[in-house]
Amino acid sequence: MSVPEAPEWAPVPDDLALLAEAYGVATDYWDQSGTFVRVGAVTVAAVLTALGLDVSSSESIEAALEEKRLRDWRRMLPPVYVTRQGQDGRVWVHVSDGKPVRAWLDLEDGARLDLDQMEFWVDPVIVDGAAVGEASFRMPGDLPLGWHTLHAESEGTAATAPVVVAPQRLDPEAIAGDRQWGLMTQVYAMRSTRSWGLGDLRDLADLAAWSGRDLGAGFVLINPLHAASPVPPMSPSPYLPVTRRFANPMYLRIEDVPEYARLSPAVAERVEVLADQLRRLDLTADLLDRDAVWAAKRTALEAIHAAGMSDERARAYRDFVDAQGSGLVDFATWCAISDVHGQPADWPDDLGHPALEAVVAFRGEQSGRVDFHMWLQWLIDDQLATTQHAAREAGMAIGVMHDLAVGVHPEGSDAWALQDVLARGVSVGAPPDMYNQMGQDWSQPPWRPDALAEAAFVPFRDMLRTVLGHAGGLRIDHVLGLFRLWWVPQGFPAYAGTFVRFDYDAMLSVLMLEAHRAGALVVGEDLGTMEPWVQVALAERGILGTSVLWFETMDGAIKDPTGWRRDVLASVTVHDLPPTAGYLRDEHVRIRAELGLLTTPAEDERANADRERQAWADVLRQHGWLGWDVDLGTDEGLEEFTVALHRAVAGSPARLVGVSLPDAVGDRRAQNQPGTDQEYPNWRVPLTDATGSAVTLDAVVAGSDLLRRLVSAVR
Repeated sequence: MSVPEAPEWAPVPDDLALLAEAYGVATDYWDQSGTFVRVGAVTVAAVLTALGLDVSSSESIEAALEEKRLRDWRRMLPPVYVTRQGQDGRVWVHVSDGKPVRAWLDLEDGARLDLDQMEFWVDPVIVDGAAVGEASFRMPGDLPLGWHTLHAESEGTAATAPVVVAPQRLDPEAIAGDRQWGLMTQVYAMRSTRSWGLGDLRDLADLAAWSGRDLGAGFVLINPLHAASPVPPMSPSPYLPVTRRFANPMYLRIEDVPEYARLSPAVAERVEVLADQLRRLDLTADLLDRDAVWAAKRTALEAIHAAGMSDERARAYRDFVDAQGSGLVDFATWCAISDVHGQPADWPDDLGHPALEAVVAFRGEQSGRVDFHMWLQWLIDDQLATTQHAAREAGMAIGVMHDLAVGVHPEGSDAWALQDVLARGVSVGAPPDMYNQMGQDWSQPPWRPDALAEAAFVPFRDMLRTVLGHAGGLRIDHVLGLFRLWWVPQGFPAYAGTFVRFDYDAMLSVLMLEAHRAGALVVGEDLGTMEPWVQVALAERGILGTSVLWFETMDGAIKDPTGWRRDVLASVTVHDLPPTAGYLRDEHVRIRAELGLLTTPAEDERANADRERQAWADVLRQHGWLGWDVDLGTDEGLEEFTVALHRAVAGSPARLVGVSLPDAVGDRRAQNQPGTDQEYPNWRVPLTDATGSAVTLDAVVAGSDLLRRLVSAVR
């Protein structure tokens, strides 16, 4: 299939458009600027092919449409039934036309509930030469929350299906109260003098406890802690993990592993030498080196693993493995295969799927390696629990708010273990917008909406359940991905993709149920090309939105902060922009200009940035947040402007207010430039001050005038 050279090409034929509609593939959309865009036929055909459909001819398209029409009629029960508590529903049961049928529920608590058949007529359908009828049963609205099992039986034919009952709405106020504020940080960049070259979970626990106890913070929002490859090179991006379910053992504090005390003096001394070598890096502003850190930590962890554990700890470990089930075993197996064979592109063909006999044999032969990687997840689960406990003990209402990436690495463990529910030949990205005018391709395989529903959303549930295990909150990056995702066919430019719809009601219900059970609130990053009703749907379910000051505009004009939304996490900046001091000095223009990411002249972009600053200065002064005599061109004026912008966010009705830790120390370097990979040192920049000197957590805790002023502005 040839790749288009421009977004304008052949229109979508009628039959292809019908198939696209049946599978939720958009043939047109409105972009961020309000322009109506038609999607070309070549893109639509490529996306449908990634969904496993044959669109090579009119006949194959017609056959695919007919198969889609009859799919549910060929089965007795739907693959899953999802509902919210408090509303009656109808569930269909397909049987030979006219035959009697009964249905009942086995509830999660072990009780049984017989369902009442409804008077609801549906015409029978001829399927493969036989008439199939549809019986309807009432699903009562007072079902308990949880995952239940639906049964149906008709003359010797039986079927089961999961039933998900979610809360009608999450209640963020019950957790957060009227307002909470908190720091936002990249854990790896926030190092203490005891870190091994990168920030770790002890550092996070210390930051949470200090900011909760001494500053009155209610949460700390962190980057995703998802696992990366155990073999180098380790991807620096926390948003391109090998799995979203399990965490990166790079964040372990080695000395906090209980079995560390079992090391012999000689081994402990060698481990301390490794640590000292890396601790020297904590005081430099050099780019972060994950591979060096992980190599040292892995050496130490292998020695600790070999030292064994007590009987009590061994029982706790076995309980953890049993609770995580096959998902943990598959992840650990993938890690072990990577240890032996390197990058997945170099693996033998017979290890390409977790169900293959060669994989089962490998798991037995390399049981020690598999056990090591499962053990690492137990350790990090334990330290995550300790971190959240420290945050809550310090008085935080929420504690640690984790971040959930949009997707996973195309050669990662999820892409291997969950390949039956992920699409191939496409990747997730974003359409062109004002900050990346060529669009974005994030190189991540998306869920297949049809396959995920066929799997009863269990892979999605299991991932959420693990991430929420020790979280007070969960931020979902690009929450639009629960509604629709921008799919870019392999080899196509990022702007030449299209949107694919998901069953957002089911996805949100599963999310709500798991968050409710974890006692966590949920924040969705509802920015970008998004229809207004999406924000309404999230708000109706008690899922908070996101307000970033620089993006709060309407028809080109600034939205007054007092008119922002109430149920949001509001902040001045976000990780895809430079820290506020850098933004106010046009770092976002400089970086994009130097990397060739602008479609307009850099002079025009700088002029636009200056107009934006002046417009915000006017708003700030009108509210009394910024003095009229402040010279914005001086360093003193820069700090005043930064504090005033935080006063503006605090002046909004937002339920949660976030303060970026880099803002609190005057940092100017961007963590990430969207749309780049090696062109910019994304996710490798340590915390520094305005002069570019490294700042440790110890120095942050010691306090600074800027930190004190920002905290005062938002409390």
